[in-house]
Amino acid sequence: MFRGILETVGMKNERKKKISTTSYLAERHGIDTRKMYFTYYVPFLAWIPQYRWRHLQGDLIAAITMASFYIPMALSLASNLAHVPPINGLYSFVFNPIIYAILGSCPQMVVGPEAAGSLLVGTVVKSSVDSGAAGENDDELHARVAGVVTGMAGATILIAGLTRLGFLDSVLSRPFLRGFISAVGFVIIVDQLIPELGLQSLAAEVGGVSHASSVDKLRFLFGNLSKASVITTVVSLISFFLIMFFREGKKRLQPRYPSVAYFPDRFLVVVLSAILTWQLRWDLKGLEVLGEVKSTTTGNPFPFHWPFQIAHMKHVREAMGTSFLIALLGFFESSVAAKSLGGGEGKDGIQGIALSANRELVALGVANLVGGCFSALPAFGGYGRSKVNASTGGKTPMSSIFLSIITIVCILFLLPFFYYLPKAVLSSMISVVAWSLIEEAPHDILFFIKIRGYTELGLMLIIFAATIFYSLTLGIAIGVGLSLLSVIRHSTRPRIQILGRIPGTNRFENAEDNPDKLEFIEGCLIVKIPEPLTFANTGDLKNRLRRLELYGTTSAHPALPRVRSPEHNKNIIFDIHGVTGLDGSGTQVLEEIVRGYRDRGVRVFFSRGPMEGTPIYELFERSGILENCGGKNHFVADVGEALRLTEVDEGDDIGYTNAAGDEGGG
Repeated sequence: MFRGILETVGMKNERKKKISTTSYLAERHGIDTRKMYFTYYVPFLAWIPQYRWRHLQGDLIAAITMASFYIPMALSLASNLAHVPPINGLYSFVFNPIIYAILGSCPQMVVGPEAAGSLLVGTVVKSSVDSGAAGENDDELHARVAGVVTGMAGATILIAGLTRLGFLDSVLSRPFLRGFISAVGFVIIVDQLIPELGLQSLAAEVGGVSHASSVDKLRFLFGNLSKASVITTVVSLISFFLIMFFREGKKRLQPRYPSVAYFPDRFLVVVLSAILTWQLRWDLKGLEVLGEVKSTTTGNPFPFHWPFQIAHMKHVREAMGTSFLIALLGFFESSVAAKSLGGGEGKDGIQGIALSANRELVALGVANLVGGCFSALPAFGGYGRSKVNASTGGKTPMSSIFLSIITIVCILFLLPFFYYLPKAVLSSMISVVAWSLIEEAPHDILFFIKIRGYTELGLMLIIFAATIFYSLTLGIAIGVGLSLLSVIRHSTRPRIQILGRIPGTNRFENAEDNPDKLEFIEGCLIVKIPEPLTFANTGDLKNRLRRLELYGTTSAHPALPRVRSPEHNKNIIFDIHGVTGLDGSGTQVLEEIVRGYRDRGVRVFFSRGPMEGTPIYELFERSGILENCGGKNHFVADVGEALRLTEVDEGDDIGYTNAAGDEGGG
């Protein structure tokens, strides 16, 4: 008997113990959940067993192609935009790609430094110089400031991933991104015109030019155009047009001849310019060269500096806001690239790796946190770079690992060959990237003009103007602020509608869309609530319902005198088919609305409400909404049935069976 009692208690406890759907399915099909979770959160364990020799050729060629394009680009971004030693740009291709290959969920995406992030790092470095926290020529301290910015951006992204904030990639609006990215492109082009014309020394003598707005820089350029270096200008122009020529040619030829993507045009331009400078000694004729590329710590090619030291706190304070913005923009760009590339599943692709925004955050966060320890630039996934990887044969994350290995070889053995690389050529390469940031703007502008999206155009213009005339920081702050306000405004506004009947049918549509083609039912106000009711969108629900009662529309200004007779509001019918969620605040507001109507003698009906026994129905029952509106008889299957019930006098027997089904719900 005692054993029987224990077994009974055990069975009851077993029933009470809930098992997750995942655990249930795994147990049913004999799947080892420990291995499953390991391969999910560390994708390296999922793709490395699938790696085959057929992947090796494509991954290696893709890595060599990317290295020829982006290693010179990393040098350019570091020296010209971030104002740190060129080698720190290379560090972004050493640590970040290999860590992302282990933790990232998009096999073909390649992470690396970007123009916008590098430019923002440069603003922090300049700010440190202006405040006296760093010297003008203190390369080691500049590198550490960059490491602090990168480390903080990585920590921000990592915390967001661990707290499952991957949905934030939907917060920034497309007009904000297009306006900001276009402004960044314009700022970079103007910024690079100074070294491309050989006016850097003059700008340093004048003072304040490098920290000025783009408009002030243009004023300086036009005022000193006659003092430009001829050889520097010629080299810059030829390099820019050569790269643009190959870029456009490859874009047109690639659909018919895919192998043209392998042609390393930028690598050839860089090598040829360095050889010509060395042989013809252009550096002695006024052409500024990159010079010796070395680590800021003599003897150690990969110096480690923990970015979050007490001594760096003054830099941390300066970099806080900028790091957050770098993290936000970097994650958004990576998210766009990852969604465009997908999980890589296809012929010879990696199978079984599901794309996840939260795992992307963790992978990018860890990569930048490690990169920050070596003073690397912030590195995120770029669509253009990843597209090059995919189009040149890269199928697996091994192409990122090969890219890291090639970069390590360059740092250990090939740095002396960068000595004669002209800075003008590096500036031209960055100008091509900046041009690519701007060239998509006309398409978006024409699209918004076509659809009369003047609000979006206004947002783009405000962000662009703030960035051009003042600073990147102000442009970002305004853009993020306006985007967040737009999200909040959108989420807090209930989308209630007044319904009218299509003549000759039992169907109801939004009366504000076609008021002349619908008929209104005398003595009835039919209101549709097409969304869940939560604390966020119920704050103004009473006022909007009041406008419907007074004017028959929510668009009328409250200063307008009453135009809708009270006789038309004797019966209120709520179509709540779209209320798929209801929280405590929403329930409380709805109960107050229903009670208010009943106190005024208005009858309330609910059409297409929740089924009995569902959580929403239980909220209706416990809160008193069910009782206040008149009981279960006031919960009907469709609007047509509710209208028939309004014709029955209050207190009469209204036992009625609906034969119309779910028709006419709007």
